[in-house]
Amino acid sequence: MTITRRAALLGGAAALAGCASDSKFRSYNGPEVTRVVVDKSNRDLFLLHNRKVLERYKVHLGFAPAGHKRIEGDGRTPEGHYLIDRRNPNSSYHLSIGISYPNERDMEYAREMGQSPGGDIFIHGEPNTYAVSRADWTNGCIAMTNREIEDVYAMVRNGTPITLLA
Repeated sequence: MTITRRAALLGGAAALAGCASDSKFRSYNGPEVTRVVVDKSNRDLFLLHNRKVLERYKVHLGFAPAGHKRIEGDGRTPEGHYLIDRRNPNSSYHLSIGISYPNERDMEYAREMGQSPGGDIFIHGEPNTYAVSRADWTNGCIAMTNREIEDVYAMVRNGTPITLLA
């Protein structure tokens, strides 16, 4: 009976250890990410520590990627200077980190047009409910693979500046 109990305990511990390695939450102990830069024209996202590139990722953008996001539903990804301002561990897109779009200038422009500027712009992973089969498929967000967003989620803190270039 003692051998069976030990085997059961060891098996349970091994199963729990296996589950832990499948976690979408990763740790990061490297240099602080001091800025995120997105180069829309090349579909690159860079994580920087001061002027040093720590990581580079290929990304997908909004379905109408040219130009700055102006109004809700235009399919564009914003351009300009913003902050990482929130995190969603229960995202419909694996994990996501929020961008502080719209700013005052964005809201004023949309107001002048009699429109909403939109919002909910995130860097996120792949959809939880369907497969993506084309490039630039988001409604204005910045998308990457689930494995990549796990790294970015661990490395980037709220308050980090993000610059989105044309």
